[in-house]
Amino acid sequence: MTDNLSAEKRFLDIEENLKEINYRIAEAAVKSGRRREEIRLMAVTKTVEPMYINHALRNGVNLIGENKVQELLSKLDFISPADVEKHLIGHLQSNKVRKVMDAVQMIESVDSLTLAAEISRQAVARGRDMDVLLEVNIGMETSKTGLRTDALNETAAAISSLPGIRIVGLMAVPPMTDDEKLQRRYFSEARRLFEDLGMLHSERVRPQILSLGMSADYEAAILEGSNLVRIGSALFGERRY
Repeated sequence: MTDNLSAEKRFLDIEENLKEINYRIAEAAVKSGRRREEIRLMAVTKTVEPMYINHALRNGVNLIGENKVQELLSKLDFISPADVEKHLIGHLQSNKVRKVMDAVQMIESVDSLTLAAEISRQAVARGRDMDVLLEVNIGMETSKTGLRTDALNETAAAISSLPGIRIVGLMAVPPMTDDEKLQRRYFSEARRLFEDLGMLHSERVRPQILSLGMSADYEAAILEGSNLVRIGSALFGERRY
């Protein structure tokens, strides 16, 4: 009985959290001169059990993001609807690309030419294209993965020559800070890099998605141009490891 009550409470919390998040996204969208429909919400499902993921999907979420390949694969048989759009958003090792290719519609964390080359190889073997975002290390932090800002265009140009892979935008995780001005400065720099991508004039580079902003900073990200926010704990509650 206690477990059932606990689950019901969490279901209600998810519903209330989702309403609040959508309201705040809409407000930030208006402030940035856009409509709510132009901003996509991703539910980040790291450590979240399928029953709670499915509840979010029943309440209007249509995109989920997972950080780890093994966790994603372990949940696939339990996610409903099974064809909901899924992105991999965590660091991806080249030797795990094969495992994830048929499970996701996008890889948001391409941080090297080596990784891109393996995605290309696996995509060609399947006769398909894989949409990717380039992950940029916007704060140039040694503790984080991601392409250096000063190497982004060169790497993007090299990746654009590979078959089976399409660069459709950028993803970034800025340094943690409570200073909104500093947050917006990082997000603004990411938007500039995103806009510069379009100057490559390649059929395989079509910048459409700027994936910025998480639970603590998604409003600031939207104000600076993000059109995809990745939200986990603000939706599902604190992670339970």
